[in-house]
Amino acid sequence: MKLKRRLFLIALGTVLTPIRKIFAKAIEPTFRVTLPEAHKGTLEIDTRLLDSYGGPERNLRQFYFDARRNFASSRNVHFTDASIIESAKDNEVLLMGGPMLGDLRADGVTVWMRPATDAVLSITVAGESHPVESRRPGEAVRFRIDGLLPNTDYTYSVEASGHTIATGQFTSAPLDDARGSFRLAFGSCFHKIGVHNPNLFREIIRRQPDAMLLLGDLAVDDRNDNVAMHRADYQLRDVSKPWRELVSQVPVYTTWDDHDYFDNDLSGIPRKFTAQDRDHLRQAWRENWSNPPADPQREGIYFNTRLGPVEVIMLDTRSCRDNSQRGRQGSYLGQAQMDWLKDTLQKSTAKFKVISSGTMWSDYVSNAKDSWGSWDTEAREEIFQLIEREKIGGVLLVSGDRHGARGFRIPRPSGFQFYEFEPATLGGASGPKGLVKNCPDQLFGYGGIDNEGNPFVAFGEFTFAVSDDDTSVTFRLITQLGDIVEEIELTLAELTP
Repeated sequence: MKLKRRLFLIALGTVLTPIRKIFAKAIEPTFRVTLPEAHKGTLEIDTRLLDSYGGPERNLRQFYFDARRNFASSRNVHFTDASIIESAKDNEVLLMGGPMLGDLRADGVTVWMRPATDAVLSITVAGESHPVESRRPGEAVRFRIDGLLPNTDYTYSVEASGHTIATGQFTSAPLDDARGSFRLAFGSCFHKIGVHNPNLFREIIRRQPDAMLLLGDLAVDDRNDNVAMHRADYQLRDVSKPWRELVSQVPVYTTWDDHDYFDNDLSGIPRKFTAQDRDHLRQAWRENWSNPPADPQREGIYFNTRLGPVEVIMLDTRSCRDNSQRGRQGSYLGQAQMDWLKDTLQKSTAKFKVISSGTMWSDYVSNAKDSWGSWDTEAREEIFQLIEREKIGGVLLVSGDRHGARGFRIPRPSGFQFYEFEPATLGGASGPKGLVKNCPDQLFGYGGIDNEGNPFVAFGEFTFAVSDDDTSVTFRLITQLGDIVEEIELTLAELTP
């Protein structure tokens, strides 16, 4: 393992940060919203979030307020509500959300949108116009663009009645066996706050990742079973200009954690809630993201997909838990998801496998609070033993939930060791101390506050390099101002039992 610690950036942070802010022209927030405030999510607090970096265009701002008022009036209000669609018309809003890219392949991509109009829509890519199937205004549309060339740059535009209403760009995925490099950004814990941060998204876009994995605690915060307010939070996300700029250019893959689900540390079917409540939240989630399609009969929101040299495996570590069996095997993922995970690992031919968990894989932080180590150590051991026994190479573990940014080795009795990366800093929320006491297997650690007393905002990045001579992955931790504060290179051999 090549470990290139950038400690001089931290030591000289008070000097370098102001200089970087000048060159990057960092935008300072007009309003700061704390994590406890984001959890409350009142109209006043959500308005401050909306306007934290200047806010969206005037018509989108007014539309959001109209929509939020309707969502707050009843738990049954949907985006298709007549009053919401009328407000969109009055404010000349043709897209309530999107375009958001997802399900990237070597030959295509999916474009998610929420049109507020029944006008004819089309998407133009590579000079070819594709009509979009008409839907009821307010219903999400996922349009699949196929027939593209691998590893090729494309621009696209969305038209309504002959007028361009949105544009974007992307790079198609490389072929599965292609040589070269492939880049994934990842992180967790926007907590609605980071969704409006132009500095963070500008830096992610500048790094030109092929795609981004978002690991939970994202756009919805502590709305419990009030599905209408889940939708209100998604609408707050979708009027954010920085968010729209990111997802129109970088395909995103997502899973949830507790705050997107019901509330802090809740999972499975919590007390006072029902299976129907859980199913409604799953449906709301699926309506508002653009993950690859999964078996419609599947319980949970987990999925896998192939991106060039990488098998992305995103777990549902919330809604499949069995609260009555906590501490027993199968309580964390559920048996169906567990069987699926093992089968996916055994069948994958990708050189690398990135497996996400909403909460920590390791037990180092907060004594495994609400994660694998306090729920289902037997299932985790079964997964690790499978990987070792069958010599499944290239496994990288990613996680979120415990605010801060950390990296760990997870040593095994066999002498092999797994690597876990946890950049849970997209919203700059503080949490446990970055460094764990007396932990020789910790690679790095940052809390939620930088050495100037400001929120520490950063994201993770994997760059996969595949060649005939050397195949490796480089992890980088990158701040919202572009400082690379950690860099770790691992060869495929080091990641193979």
